[in-house]
Amino acid sequence: MPYRAPPQLLVTALLALLWLPIGPGLTAAQETLEIYLIDVEGGGATLFVSPEGETLLIDTGNGGEAAARDAGRIRAAMRDAGVTEIDHLITTHWHGDHYGAMVELARQVPIHDYIDHGGYVESNQGVIDFLEGAYRELYEAAEHTIVEPGDWLRLGGVDITVLASAKEVLNRPVTGGGQRNPYCSGFVRQPEDNGENAQSVGIHGRYGDFTFLHLGDLTQNTEFELMCPNNPVGTVDVFVVTHHGQPTSNPEVVVHAIEPRVAIMNNGTRKGGQPAAMDILHSAPGLEDLWQLHFSQLSGQEYTAAGVFIANGFDDELETMPVAPLAGGRDASPRPVHNGDANWLKVSAGIDGYFTVTNTRNGFTKIYR
Repeated sequence: MPYRAPPQLLVTALLALLWLPIGPGLTAAQETLEIYLIDVEGGGATLFVSPEGETLLIDTGNGGEAAARDAGRIRAAMRDAGVTEIDHLITTHWHGDHYGAMVELARQVPIHDYIDHGGYVESNQGVIDFLEGAYRELYEAAEHTIVEPGDWLRLGGVDITVLASAKEVLNRPVTGGGQRNPYCSGFVRQPEDNGENAQSVGIHGRYGDFTFLHLGDLTQNTEFELMCPNNPVGTVDVFVVTHHGQPTSNPEVVVHAIEPRVAIMNNGTRKGGQPAAMDILHSAPGLEDLWQLHFSQLSGQEYTAAGVFIANGFDDELETMPVAPLAGGRDASPRPVHNGDANWLKVSAGIDGYFTVTNTRNGFTKIYR
């Protein structure tokens, strides 16, 4: 269960001493943190499996008719990881593409700890009924934690710090952070977001020398509050692109300041990947590669990642991909469907900071030393 204000990460330091590398890279004797970016069609579902086999799932994908599909895709990733239970489930915020398949998944696998930002701030009666009914039944039979910035979760050998929750942000740096953020002066505040996206639970994780950042659907003004005037996280190895790669999130004060080596975008065919966001991602200092869960019609060939870095297309593929981004955005015409086989992107990270990313669609793996 998360708790507040732990001592500095002495255990991590001791582990680092014990795991002196035999040679560069992931040796046979070296255990890894596994991260699965699961395709839930523009929703959210990210599975973390620690070297000790402890699990954290962030979000459960879509509900309604898609709930069985998305719960099945999460279970497929769990089978690949060799795990049968979810130790901790973080629901970043109360939008249906992030909590929708929770009940269906909980019918199939044990979930021991439900973590969220607290009360719902919008007015959808269906969400209110879910929180007062099915969700309450689930967490009353397990554990329930409402987190605040600064709360801390130990996932085996992985240290996870809550950076944002309920529109509040961390007011101190994590290890490696605290430098002045040079991108703050150019930020232009957006119309205030008083909805659920800005309430998102955002986390920073560290496994030895490997670091990652996952901010849910946090939007620009709250991202600014988190990152300015000082950058609390420093640089990261893997950035799970915020809000599916939409331009209402992902300003330079985050994306450029953290200098990610790898960005992974949990977009859908017509959700995320708009040119304004892609410009910022592609120009991020230090970025080696952008990986995408889906080919994005909103990117076109002009902005999309190379095909080898894209895990999924849609059921009736086009013969050629248009060069220009789709005019009219996500509502231009009926969205192409993808209900068949789904592929995940998998990160395997060693305690020495060496990691790989694998595209299960084509087996392509890239090593980041």
